[in-house]
Amino acid sequence: MQYFCTLFDSHYLSRGLVMYESLRLCAKEFHLYIFPFDARSLKILRELNLDHVTLISLKEFENEDMLHVKPTRSKGEYCWTCTPYAIQYALEKFDLPQCTYLDADLCFYGDPGILLNEMGEASILITEHRYTPEYDQSVTSGIYCVQFLSIKNDMFGLEALHWWRDRCLEWCYGRVEDGKFGDQKYLDDWTTRFRGVHVLRHIGGGVAPWNVQQYELTRNKAKQWRLNSPLSEPVPLIFYHFHYVRFLDEKFVDISPYRLDLNNVLLLYANYIRRLHTANRLLAKYDLAQPQQEYQETRMWLAPWDKIKRIWRGTYNVFDQHKFIDRWQD
Repeated sequence: MQYFCTLFDSHYLSRGLVMYESLRLCAKEFHLYIFPFDARSLKILRELNLDHVTLISLKEFENEDMLHVKPTRSKGEYCWTCTPYAIQYALEKFDLPQCTYLDADLCFYGDPGILLNEMGEASILITEHRYTPEYDQSVTSGIYCVQFLSIKNDMFGLEALHWWRDRCLEWCYGRVEDGKFGDQKYLDDWTTRFRGVHVLRHIGGGVAPWNVQQYELTRNKAKQWRLNSPLSEPVPLIFYHFHYVRFLDEKFVDISPYRLDLNNVLLLYANYIRRLHTANRLLAKYDLAQPQQEYQETRMWLAPWDKIKRIWRGTYNVFDQHKFIDRWQD
């Protein structure tokens, strides 16, 4: 059995549902612990009554330490602060042998058990950003990405988890300061600070807009996604991190500020946007008073010069979402 946890509020609810559904289709045996971060997401998830899911409300989850720092942090910063707490809560409350944290904007295309099996006897699994050189942000954003992080309920795993929890409680903000950034930069020295740390080798785990330029994505006759790299044999794509996807209004979506080879990833993003539309239609049945999608304005959308710069850099990835998803042929 694979045990996962995730956290999100109603603004990321559709993404969380897509992540869950992809996990349901790809994982052999799993249970997902969801920490809804507002009343609306908790209400809707309770009504959906998803299989293989346990909901943990903020009332159950939050402790005095967390509530003390909550007013000093933005919604995003507070979510980062709570990530190690969520893993710890799941491990302790449900007496799990291991728990893997998942970002809500992941989408699975293969069995995550493949990645977890790679750990062997290790107590901790972390994933590198694997930045494409032109996008290397290791100095500011960290070598590793919290996106898919697994901790075993043993001495080495808990040592690292408790240290990380305490550091995030002390400082967890969306800015670079004294070698820190959010909850993520704390992971930079884990391979030397703690024992039992394994860095994922499988390149099919952790594909994201900041590294996809290094690969070619294809689908075989069985409609399975494959990842091709000049440096390795083709491997199955296990998950893609759909970081940044922003709906600008009812018509347009900005899928990435990074350079994308549309021949390789266009269909992948079109499929994801279609899945989000499906999730939003489902949510509309449960919450008719709320908009299906939160719109996010960006500098590029507001300032023509920013649009020109992105066109010049080859990073202008804004699409009419309805025409965009029509390109997807399953």
